[in-house]
Amino acid sequence: MGKIHQLITSKGIDEARRSAGADKNARLCVDAAYGVLCDDQAQVGIAHAGFAMAALPHKKVQESVWERDGGQVKLLVESGLDSERRPIGIPYGSIARMILLYLQTQAVRTRCRDVELGSSMNAWLTAMGIPVGGKTYQIVREQSRRISRCRLTFFRRTLTTELVTNGAFVRDAIMPLDPDSSRQVPLWQDRVRLDEGFYQSLIEHPLPLREAAIREISNRSMSIDLYIWLAYRLHVLRHPVEIGWQSLHRQFGDGYKEVRFFRRDFLPALKLALAVYPEAKVEIVDQVGLILHPSTPPIPMSNRMIAARG
Repeated sequence: MGKIHQLITSKGIDEARRSAGADKNARLCVDAAYGVLCDDQAQVGIAHAGFAMAALPHKKVQESVWERDGGQVKLLVESGLDSERRPIGIPYGSIARMILLYLQTQAVRTRCRDVELGSSMNAWLTAMGIPVGGKTYQIVREQSRRISRCRLTFFRRTLTTELVTNGAFVRDAIMPLDPDSSRQVPLWQDRVRLDEGFYQSLIEHPLPLREAAIREISNRSMSIDLYIWLAYRLHVLRHPVEIGWQSLHRQFGDGYKEVRFFRRDFLPALKLALAVYPEAKVEIVDQVGLILHPSTPPIPMSNRMIAARG
């Protein structure tokens, strides 16, 4: 376990909170670590393994095509169009990620492209710390609209080949049409069908995650991406691997022209991701970057097998 987890288990949560002092991110990390350590249900969530190397933007972008290159995996997301052929926009931020995590988790659990929405999705998002009414209603609705319309292409590279998966996230709209935007209608259809290509690729490449960890970082999009990345990378390592700041900037630093500004925001997000992954062994080396060490996966292997089978 990391230092923060050791402090909580040996001295208690109150002492850990006192040690964080006035540092806001340190306090967030303490509370997030405590939330995961107290989790006794160990519910499993699922993400497509491709999102470990290539993810959605963190903030709204003006481009109609989004590109994220993670080396072995490259992702292109194309904005959908409305009936007047105007771009709707690329899904972005933490809420888009949480909606997609729900869809992916349910599809793998049920081994079915048809995913129940309605009260089930409302309950899950609320349990993950995202109330779907009030101020977040329009945000959730807008991200659902963008997810419903966008197109995506995954490129997977080997030494000799490039495998291409074309498709979308879903076949149908997630939310009902609201002709009167001044009133709130039910957010979700009763169910949605995932795109066949995306579903098949998800079944072939599922990445088990700990739902308690996702809950603790549900409003931090970069921490979500880093947690997924670490869950994918660490447990397959056979020896320590060094990753420099330039490489980290290329993979995670969209919107940052200079590495120093990226590094400033990356480190708090990384520390929060590590707080919800007690098994992770990662060194931060100021002038170098990160050193990743072989680590136990966040989900025990037995549970990983159950998740993979649905």
